[in-house]
Amino acid sequence: MALSDPTTNDRLPEQNRGGGIDQDWAGDDQDWWDWYVTLAANDAVPADLVDGPGLPDVAPASDEQVERELAEPYDLDPTVVEAFARDAFVRLPGVLSPAVVRRLAERLEELLHAEHGDDVAGRFTALEQMWLHDDLMRAVALSPRIGGLAAALLGEPAVRLYHDNALSKEPGCGRTPWHHDAEHFPLQTTQAVTAWIPMSAIPGRMGPLSFARGRDVLAEVSDLEFDKVGTSYDEAVARRFVEREVAVEAGPFAVGDVSFHSALCFHTAGPNLTTQPRRALATTYFADGARVVDSPTLISGTWREFLPGIEPGGLAVSDLNPVVGRSA
Repeated sequence: MALSDPTTNDRLPEQNRGGGIDQDWAGDDQDWWDWYVTLAANDAVPADLVDGPGLPDVAPASDEQVERELAEPYDLDPTVVEAFARDAFVRLPGVLSPAVVRRLAERLEELLHAEHGDDVAGRFTALEQMWLHDDLMRAVALSPRIGGLAAALLGEPAVRLYHDNALSKEPGCGRTPWHHDAEHFPLQTTQAVTAWIPMSAIPGRMGPLSFARGRDVLAEVSDLEFDKVGTSYDEAVARRFVEREVAVEAGPFAVGDVSFHSALCFHTAGPNLTTQPRRALATTYFADGARVVDSPTLISGTWREFLPGIEPGGLAVSDLNPVVGRSA
């Protein structure tokens, strides 16, 4: 990814406004997200928001039921592993039951409200490292079911936790820019995967994740200049995908669906044009044995919080990176 000439963006911390992207992020995690969504181009969209799908219409599972389900293995068809290797993403049905999704959604609402309050209209709010202080979020981040799927899809004997994440695209929030995660994770490997776990059904108007199909898509856009203050990179990627007929999977998510996307997978998400927050838990895992890159950038965000005490070039192993999943 080449660099564009820097200008000023009022969402950037002052320390990051000069120079290119080859510098540590100076703000906190929510500052990072407030900046990052400004890099997405947004076409004119309808002003009226439609009703969201609501939470699953079932009684919530107990905390014990959540933990039991997250500890059980998921029966993964070998053809799915082949599809992931080819496409760099998969979406799996029925990874979680509606009752478990309902309980997690209710708990996530409490955590996000405690962190951000009510003043969130139109924003993309986030919350990370929840597993360190909340039992239910810990059950998700350290889930043998989710971690085992990550290891199996990557074809790795074991994977470690990078971080957990709550992502809430509030009503009226615009697009997420086209990106891939290899540069977000400051690791000397592309053997990393994120499990994206919606907290409700996600219809098209709510902004589900959309994936560019193929592990080699990165080569189609590697010459494009990243723009840290505007939407030119996002627009250029979208044009290039159309010009080169890159297939994009943009379907809705049903309750219980979980997608897994590789660090090499280019993806985006549409605006949330519903009255309901589009919420998901996103947990990232990487291959055991990976090292931190020699020169992390501001795109890596607050990576030192996820790998405390690990310096550039060091083995990516800290107390916050336990082995979570092992392939069968």
